[in-house]
Amino acid sequence: MRYEGRLYRPPSEAQSYILQATVGCSWNRCTYCDMYSDKHRFRIRELVESLEDIGMAGAQFGPRVEKMFVADGDALILPMDHWEAILDRASDTFTNLRQVSCYATATNILEKTDAELLRLVELGMNLLYIGPESGDEETMRRIAKGPRPDGYSRSDDYLFDTHVEAAQRAKAAGFRISTIFLLGAGGVERSEAHAESSARLITAMDPDYLSALTLTVVPNTPIARMEANGKWTLPSVMDLLGELRTLVDQSRPTNALFRTNHASNYLPLGGQLPTDRQRIVETLDLALSGAIPLRPEWSRGL
Repeated sequence: MRYEGRLYRPPSEAQSYILQATVGCSWNRCTYCDMYSDKHRFRIRELVESLEDIGMAGAQFGPRVEKMFVADGDALILPMDHWEAILDRASDTFTNLRQVSCYATATNILEKTDAELLRLVELGMNLLYIGPESGDEETMRRIAKGPRPDGYSRSDDYLFDTHVEAAQRAKAAGFRISTIFLLGAGGVERSEAHAESSARLITAMDPDYLSALTLTVVPNTPIARMEANGKWTLPSVMDLLGELRTLVDQSRPTNALFRTNHASNYLPLGGQLPTDRQRIVETLDLALSGAIPLRPEWSRGL
């Protein structure tokens, strides 16, 4: 397959064919992220290249492809003529294809019309990964989780509200939603507000899948410079677990598959919310008391 630079995908896409239809991230300003630092200019690949790649994957893997993840950072930004052609070709090429997914920002979703979102679902796209990372408006602003239009004051919950609206519109079109939250994103200063507001945003977005990752301070990122200058501090491991406990205990999704299986986390957990809430909270309490061992630092990663 023809790929440019480093590729990233959610843990659940480990067995998926990855089509790199965009290179980099159109936003690429989140203060903690260096995933696309090797791609200095975002661009949409030529459609003919994407279609050729699907053809090559079909020749190599054929009916074994059941899932396709469209990269890079926020591929939903692709124009509809690209999506129409890509999804039609994928459907014709991969006869057992049952899932097409991509990362999506709230802005990308809201820039699509309701008719366009419905059309994407009709063509076989059915899962969007959205990463608010936090529900705390102050934290979301500090980590740069999206543009803030003129005319909004600092007291407005604009980023919170846009993520809710994006999730509601995507779900109304027929998409399944997978949300990603980032333990530690608020630093020590906003830890409690970050956890409680994240639980509130989870409830409002009502995802089908819910993942929690743990922030890793990556060298040369803005948040690493803030840490070096004493302007931001990552919470302790116990406080990070406390954030996770709050997130699970206080969020009220209708029926969400919950996972902390990403390599960044200290405690891999899984279950269904709300069904398994009490069991997960009790497990976290055991971990907080020291009764359950945590993943050692050497085995954590991005």
